[in-house]
Amino acid sequence: MTTATASDVLATTPARRRRHLASARIHLVNLPLSLGMPWLILGSAFVVNLIIFGMIPMDPGDARTTGGIMSIYIFALIAHILSVTQTFPFALGLSVTRRDFFAGLSLVIAAEAGLQGLVLTVLRAIESATNGWGIDMTFFGVPVLVQENWFLQWVLYTVPFLALSYLAVLAGTVYKRFGQAGMWLAIIGVVLVGGAAAVLLTWSQSWGAVGRFLVETPPLALVAGYPAILAVLFAGLGRLLLRRATP
Repeated sequence: MTTATASDVLATTPARRRRHLASARIHLVNLPLSLGMPWLILGSAFVVNLIIFGMIPMDPGDARTTGGIMSIYIFALIAHILSVTQTFPFALGLSVTRRDFFAGLSLVIAAEAGLQGLVLTVLRAIESATNGWGIDMTFFGVPVLVQENWFLQWVLYTVPFLALSYLAVLAGTVYKRFGQAGMWLAIIGVVLVGGAAAVLLTWSQSWGAVGRFLVETPPLALVAGYPAILAVLFAGLGRLLLRRATP
């Protein structure tokens, strides 16, 4: 939850807090999609990797690390785009204000991110205790992101959920505010900015500096600190655009 959103939720009257909770319950209509489907996909990826690595003879020199855990983050992005594009018109039809809608959505995002981060932390601990599920497979514990402190591990898993969820909210809000044309223009703008940055880095021969930054920056800052800043930025922009979004 961002600082601005937290202040909206906590520093309000009991009546407004009740409206925030009522708005949050509206978002729970899509709970099987927003929370259930990501874990179904992640579980499927885990089982497939487990079967494949279980059939391959173990070699001490092999690195049995998969990227399957990324599937749950990608689906979180998709699910929260739908939270805005599908739930927003329904909520306004029930006379929910835009402010209460965003506050309720923020409560759901914070709860989902915290819960999913906790489950991933527990699964990583089980993976470590069982020597990679008995076959030396690393699925939940990405080597460079593994933390001995369980709280820091939870933070590393949770914050990217917040950043991607608020990015999805921003994307969905752009669509509701400006329509398909605005969405395509936003995508083209992002591509152009990314391309210009790549050209500038190539021209200035700065890719080495980028690589050193990624390698030398502590994982906690790279995966939790900077995404937390992005989450605040995305949430603020999304809330601003939502004020004039139409169903």
